This record gives sequence, structure tokens and C-alpha cells, in this order.
Amino acid sequence: MIALLLALGSSLAYGCADFLGGFGARKAHVLRTVLVAAPASLAVELLLWPVLGASFSGSALGWGAASGVASAAAFALLYRTLAIGPMNVLSPVTALVSAALPVGVGLLQGEHPTTAALVGLPLALVAVVLVSAGQGAGSSRPSRTALVSAFGAGAAIALQLVFLHQAPADSGVAPLIVGRAVSSAVTLAAAGLLRRRLGPERPAYAMSAAAGVLDSLANLLFLLAARSGDLTVVAVITALYPAGTVLLARGLLAERIHRAQLVGLGTAAVAVGLLALT
Repeated sequence: MIALLLALGSSLAYGCADFLGGFGARKAHVLRTVLVAAPASLAVELLLWPVLGASFSGSALGWGAASGVASAAAFALLYRTLAIGPMNVLSPVTALVSAALPVGVGLLQGEHPTTAALVGLPLALVAVVLVSAGQGAGSSRPSRTALVSAFGAGAAIALQLVFLHQAPADSGVAPLIVGRAVSSAVTLAAAGLLRRRLGPERPAYAMSAAAGVLDSLANLLFLLAARSGDLTVVAVITALYPAGTVLLARGLLAERIHRAQLVGLGTAAVAVGLLALT
């Protein structure tokens, strides 16, 4: 139950971070937004160091660095995906892959879901697809390149979660600090290479920083959830993060919640109830 609640908190924090980051990116190039969010996120994790501790063993450094590289790759692939194809098709593909791959890893590592989980996990995967699907481009069909990018983005997100899960349980927040430092360095290098394309617009500093803080909190809650529960359950619940984005967009921007998303929210509630029984 503790792992489930932590995963739900992680999902909500990821959804809020995506909403703020996406909204902030409307005001300036997305890399400018990330250049504010990443240091804010790293600062939070450094502040957590004295509280939660950090053991920078070789394993923690390795898995943390791997998660940072995967995080940077996920960022690049996700925005490329949504830029070249219909979001209503590609976003669910990305979300589903990011949920399904950690489930497979958990099963291969010997996790044994209960009967309730065997019913709840497929329902949760369906909810991930429905919640992340908007009205989008209707009958538009994505290109093969767009589909490959969507799978790549989902796989990169999944790898980030799996790598964090693989870090030693006694390493504290070390994997988060290392991962964020690596992803920040990669983002900074990309911004340097693309500086002529960033434009003169300034990012929404407060909104971008808040997105970074929430993303850091989401990573921490996922790490704690994965250390106290099964990866198969934690990863799927965390992948419901589009629900938070959808609800915030509805409440603050008056965006319409589509019928499929309403069904997805209801399905998610049933799936979470079943998983709570595990």
C-alpha cells in the first residue's frame, strides 16, 4: 500500500511538472525552459542529500549516470515525436511502451503478481492509453519515422525508471543527483550546439523552476516506491501521469476532457483499487 501511494504521488507530480513545463515552453524554446528546470531540480536533490543521505558507490554512480542519459534521450525523442506526427496516436504509444517495458523487466526479475494484480495491471495499461489520448488529428496516420520515435521515447522513459530501480537500495538520493547532473550536462551541451535556433524569447522562470522541482519530487517518490514495492505495479501506476496533466489543463486552461479520457480516468480508478488489494 505504501508503494502504491508513493507511485500515485509520483504520477501526480510528473503530470503537474509536464503541465507547467509544457505551458512554460509556449513562451520560449523548450531548451530554454529545461535550462531553468534542470538546475532547480538538481538543487532540490542536493537539499535532500543531508536529509535522506547519499552513498556514491560505483553501482549508484553507474546506474544514476545511465538514468541521466536515458532521461536526456527521452526528452529529445518525446518532443521530436510530438512534432512530426499526430499526438492522439503517438502519445498513447509512448505512454504504453514506458509502462509495459518495466513490467516485463519486473517479471523477468522474478516478481509474481497476485490475481488482483493480474487483472489490475492490464486495466492500468489500458487506462494509460485512454488518459493520454486527446482528440488530436482525427484520422491522421503517423509515418513510420514518427512511430519509431514514439517507441524510442517510451523505451527511453522506461529505461530511466528501470535504471533508477536497479540502483542499490542503500544509495539514498545518489542515483537521482548523478542522473540529474548528467541529464543537465547533456541538455546544456545541446543548447550550446543549437544556440542560434533558441530565439530571443525568455522562458517563464518561475513556472519552469516549479516544473523542475516537481520533476525532482516525482523521481524521488518513484525511487522510494520502487524500493518498497514491485516494479511491475509501481511503473504502471507512475505511467498514469497524463491524468494529472489532463485535469490541470481542464481546471486552469478550460481544456475539454474527451470521452476516451473520462473512460480512462474511471478505468485508472478501478485498476488502482485492484492493485491496492495486492
